[in-house]
Amino acid sequence: MPPTDDAMKSLLATAVLAALEAGRRILEVYESDDFDVEVKGDGSPLTRADKLANDCITRALASTEVPVLSEEGKAIGHADRRHWDSFWLVDPLDGTKEFLKRNGEFTVNIALVVGQAPRLGVVYAPARSVLYYGDALGKSFVVDDAALVSGTPSMPELEAAAHTLPRPRGQRPFKVVGSRSHGSPETAAYVEALRADHPDLEMLGIGSSLKLCMVAEGAADSYPRFAPTMEWDTGAAHAVVLGAGKKVLRYEAGRGAVGPVVYNKEDLTNPWFLVTD
Repeated sequence: MPPTDDAMKSLLATAVLAALEAGRRILEVYESDDFDVEVKGDGSPLTRADKLANDCITRALASTEVPVLSEEGKAIGHADRRHWDSFWLVDPLDGTKEFLKRNGEFTVNIALVVGQAPRLGVVYAPARSVLYYGDALGKSFVVDDAALVSGTPSMPELEAAAHTLPRPRGQRPFKVVGSRSHGSPETAAYVEALRADHPDLEMLGIGSSLKLCMVAEGAADSYPRFAPTMEWDTGAAHAVVLGAGKKVLRYEAGRGAVGPVVYNKEDLTNPWFLVTD
């Protein structure tokens, strides 16, 4: 059965602490000269930090007795996954290319998916010391100086340092955020079409799931992703977006936004999507 609301609070706390610990392990590698880079079958890089973070997170989540689907974990076929009422969806180091560039734009992503929708989400950017977390049916929050919170913080400590999302927008140009490493001609065309209504539009490129979090936070207004991503790339930040009262919608050329992005599909590749108010 899906977790109860009371159980959700405990699960969120477990995920937050797991993300913070994984972030500490990632920074140990980030600040060293030993990345130990491998190339996976799909051509994407894998570092020692990915492996350490994955081991840290899976150990922490094992106590919840909820199954785990991780990018860097054992492949689990849909024949097994389709029976899951809920599961953890993990990307232990999202934005490995940004990690290798040392630009700080990488995150730890932990989501709890219930049915086919992300319910809880934790996104931690360790190099930036920024933590996002949220409940898709409740609220989402950001902790700006997560590294300054005690080594093993309690949720009350984090909540005391947190700001509710979205933050006030203030006076600024309309902002669209996009991938720093994975653009597409379709995305560029969509952004240009927006300029008709927003001549002051600014385009910002950034790595990892931070793009979804920027829309949740109110630092950006739109994130069109018309290029491939995987479920673990988006699940955690998707929950944060929903908790902030915003949307992640499937997008089809010629039709626009057509419905919510869903999870635990047979093919774990996401459709094109749009993150928006």
